[in-house]
Amino acid sequence: MWKRAFKSRGAAALAGPVFFCLAVAAGLADFPSWAQTNAAVKVASAGIASDIGFYIAHKKGYFSAEGLDVSLTTLANSPQMIGPLGMGQLDIGAGTVAASLYNAVGQNIAIRAVADKGSMRPGYGFSGLLVRKDLIDSSRFKSFKDLKGMTIAVGTFGSANSSAVNEALKRGGLAWDDANMVALSFPQHLAAYANKAIDASMTNEPTASEAVKEGLAVRFAGNDEIYPDQQTAVVLYSEVFARQRPQLALKFMRAYIKAVREYNDALKGGKIAGRNAEEVISILTEYTFIKDPQVHREITPAAIDPDGRMNVRGLRNDLQFFKERKLIQDPGIAVERIVDTLYAAAAVKELGPYKPPGN
Repeated sequence: MWKRAFKSRGAAALAGPVFFCLAVAAGLADFPSWAQTNAAVKVASAGIASDIGFYIAHKKGYFSAEGLDVSLTTLANSPQMIGPLGMGQLDIGAGTVAASLYNAVGQNIAIRAVADKGSMRPGYGFSGLLVRKDLIDSSRFKSFKDLKGMTIAVGTFGSANSSAVNEALKRGGLAWDDANMVALSFPQHLAAYANKAIDASMTNEPTASEAVKEGLAVRFAGNDEIYPDQQTAVVLYSEVFARQRPQLALKFMRAYIKAVREYNDALKGGKIAGRNAEEVISILTEYTFIKDPQVHREITPAAIDPDGRMNVRGLRNDLQFFKERKLIQDPGIAVERIVDTLYAAAAVKELGPYKPPGN
């Protein structure tokens, strides 16, 4: 783990059911002023492209304009953020909605998903089903039904990525147990294809494009085609922080929504190729682990809703998959237990709806 502290200003937090009742009863503006005095906000990201809303808001001074003081920490993945978020050591995190998040909330760890940070949209399949090239060339693989008996790699079990593989199997009339599943980090997919240790995979960018470029695999279908409803990543708020400083939580969301709208302005034709593309690519190159701007130009970028809306239908489908795999400790838990749309809705009400370039 390494840290970078930025003296920008940013804030965030999350409201859970308890705070929601307080906010409705008293109104955000009437919450005790003493809770708003500390403008420092601790934010964690994984240093990946879908964290672009955080990076644009910092780089372009949107956090500063809200009077916020953001420190940004890089952690490897969202499971590492869950404990610190629940204890209030972190105010905001970002990651996938995995079985581990539901299990944490089921144990009364106070965190909520509050805005979109990555989702499927036509033409923007940031992940996709890859098949080893020799299996395509030999016609061993022609359609989804040919996944039967294959060794398929996912990023991790109990993740949105594994649920996406399940959707690919269903398109071939297959079930999870009809294939041999292995969990490998995305960069490991390259070596596994080269060694013929896997036949197929659900692989995220930039590894997916690299596998195709190296002639190891063929992208058979993007996840935007396989599973167009999937909510792949979210912004997470700590309830502890939100209850203490709800005004800052709203300010953070306002800055975040402004930033993801600029990101959307840069998307065109399934690439970062819109009117402000070079500025966005420059920010991605500065903040993420991909330091070659050409890679950002070539890969399929993540879609992020410009109004922060999460796809609840996709979340429900993923949760059902986790339950079927017996990965959820509380079988009665529902998506509504982890989702809070209060802040995104309030920010959009103030900012107005997103208007695409040219409108």
